[in-house]
Amino acid sequence: MPRPRLAFLLAASLLLAALSPRQATAEELVVSAAASLTSALTDVKNAFEAEHPGLTVFVNFAASGPLLQQIEAGAPVDVFAPADQVTMDRAARDGLIDPATRVDFTANDLMLTVPADENAVTCVADLGCDKVGKVALGEPDAVPAGSYTKQVLDGLGLWEKLSPKMVYGLSVKQALDYVALGEVDAAFVYATDARMAQKRVRVVTALSGHAPIVYPAAMLAACPRKEAAMAFIAFLHGPKGQAILASYGFKDPAAAR
Repeated sequence: MPRPRLAFLLAASLLLAALSPRQATAEELVVSAAASLTSALTDVKNAFEAEHPGLTVFVNFAASGPLLQQIEAGAPVDVFAPADQVTMDRAARDGLIDPATRVDFTANDLMLTVPADENAVTCVADLGCDKVGKVALGEPDAVPAGSYTKQVLDGLGLWEKLSPKMVYGLSVKQALDYVALGEVDAAFVYATDARMAQKRVRVVTALSGHAPIVYPAAMLAACPRKEAAMAFIAFLHGPKGQAILASYGFKDPAAAR
């Protein structure tokens, strides 16, 4: 059964309370980043800290929508890195970021996945068959991967047909967990997430028909640690940061356009 919207909103509120960044010290840089960046950006953070002794980076990972809500509520964030342009555009529209610091630093692909031992699903159209009971995706209004998925299914004329089967996750990572644990018959996740779980999930097909999946980063307009924030963004966009992201399967943003 699909996750009721009220339950999702309640869970999102709890997520805001649980993941809101703590008050940062002068030596601590706070980065709010999309959940799909968790493994790669953790390595980027460690490499950055190794080059900047005395500076600690605290990274708050969650779905991009809730992260923006935290920032809107006054969370002490220095750098924002959502998984889509729309969320960053909202932050820019509301004057929350310094637009001069905005940069596209990586990109991803969207995949249809199934449990590793599942062979019945061979294409997106198969999701409409009786053999498929549940399909996981991120909640489209809060999770960019869910929004990209809706774009694909709308384009194929399948959104309304598949809606009764949809199980919404609070992040793309949760959608991946659902399919990896066999709790759903299929899930829409990023290529990088499917790669991390390749022993537990099988990729059915790469998807098109959605906006380019390009990740932007920017310094918050109210950031009190501007020099450190700019150094982190430069590192993220520089050769060492890019090499780490590529090792996890992320792509050059130019390749996604």
